[in-house]
Amino acid sequence: MSDFKVRKLESGHTRIRNVPIAVTPEGFWCCPSPAVLQKSLKQSNHHLNKHKKPTSPKAPSLPPEISPIETQTEPVAQNPDPVTAPDPTPETQQRKISVGFGRAETSDLKVVLHGKEGIAVSISAHKEVIYENSSFFREKMGLDSRVTCIELSDCDDVEICVETIGLMYCKEVKNRLVKQSVPRVLRILKVAESLGFKACIISCLDYLEAVPWVGEEEEESVVSSIKTLQINANCRATTADNSNNNSFDKNVYRASPLLRRVVSSDVTTPPTETLSYIMDMVLKSTDERARREMKTLVLKLLKENNLWVNGSVDICTETLYGSCRVCLEALLVSFKQATEPNFADNSLEKKDAVYKKINLEADNILWLVEILCDRNAADDFVMIWAEQDELAQLHAMLPVTCRHVASRITARLFVGIGKGEILPSMQMKNALLNVWLKPLMDDYNWLQHGCRNFERKVVEEGIGRTILTLPLEEQRNILLAWLGSFLRAGDSCPNLQRAFEVWWRRTFVRPYVADRN
Repeated sequence: MSDFKVRKLESGHTRIRNVPIAVTPEGFWCCPSPAVLQKSLKQSNHHLNKHKKPTSPKAPSLPPEISPIETQTEPVAQNPDPVTAPDPTPETQQRKISVGFGRAETSDLKVVLHGKEGIAVSISAHKEVIYENSSFFREKMGLDSRVTCIELSDCDDVEICVETIGLMYCKEVKNRLVKQSVPRVLRILKVAESLGFKACIISCLDYLEAVPWVGEEEEESVVSSIKTLQINANCRATTADNSNNNSFDKNVYRASPLLRRVVSSDVTTPPTETLSYIMDMVLKSTDERARREMKTLVLKLLKENNLWVNGSVDICTETLYGSCRVCLEALLVSFKQATEPNFADNSLEKKDAVYKKINLEADNILWLVEILCDRNAADDFVMIWAEQDELAQLHAMLPVTCRHVASRITARLFVGIGKGEILPSMQMKNALLNVWLKPLMDDYNWLQHGCRNFERKVVEEGIGRTILTLPLEEQRNILLAWLGSFLRAGDSCPNLQRAFEVWWRRTFVRPYVADRN
């Protein structure tokens, strides 16, 4: 809590301003907003600069059920004694506005709060109420039963502190929190915790447990406040144990249920197992639109979360590769069904079912590869895909309308290698090009015109960069084979002219320069 002082208030150093103040039938006063206090402060500065005596602004009309409260003022000394009057200090000069709450004639304790911007708030309260509800004030008043004024300097949140002290006069604090915003309740909770106002703390926790937390920022604020509350409670419990004081119960605040929203108490189901279950549900979805939307969402969430750090990378990678193998097996089975000799004799419905299965499994593999690339864990998949010789042979036997989905997987791998997302060995890259480059070139025309998200230039750059990482002899063999296809098919073939130029310089220009030198 702020610095604590017990002293008699000195007059003659504080300019008093009246502001709109109201009190409810239960005795709960409403503190004016900081905007009202700042407005009064500016008006006070304006009058002080003109050396005019400040006048009180007219208080706005209040609802019938709310009665105005009397604002206590202290006259400013007209001719202070130069000998006895204290010298003005920055502290006294800074306090330009004072607000009074309560009725001084019926109170026996004055609480003075000094906030920022020179705002001072004087609360006429009652010892019995304050003593019963606040352990902080109870400790201070216990030192001297004759205390009539408690002053708190450097109060961070004067508005909420006044409201929290006012809540001590309410029978049901929780009812006063209804329709309050979560950020404001967190401010009340912080002040109540510093004052040791247990009833208010419990009511704030009950409120936070009942209402939804809107937005990630608000959720983080609530969790941070609850953790801070628990840490402080544990510290006080430790202090009480060391002093053999058993009166403090660290569980009185019941903060743990709130954290169950963000912390699972189920230790039998690790997060990786839940992740595996979610991905399996997405991969087996039967509705195309829902599956597409959830793939996009899960991919975005996986990019944002931190499940892949602190030792969880290997477990999650194994889960992804396990799903890849299942999808590859299903894709191979569908390819075999579609290439059977009597497949054309089947009904249109059965053939469409097989083609949809091919499209589904290939799209699932492409989604898994996207996740692996984002995690920089797709190196081993290059080897797995390069070993699918049977799949590549069946690929040539299928119509391009259904087989091109497999070439999308190949194109994504080339893009990943070209961008440095995938770092396979030279043998893996050579095998990938030997097995899947020709099928990709055969489907290239369909990929350009039949796939909405196909980025031709990005794919061509990835293929070229992959080729240029091989030994010069392998570059020559692959690029000469590409040249023959390009001269026959033109735009229906990948344009690898940039890679061809690099290979040309490496083969014909650089050796000539080296010999000449």
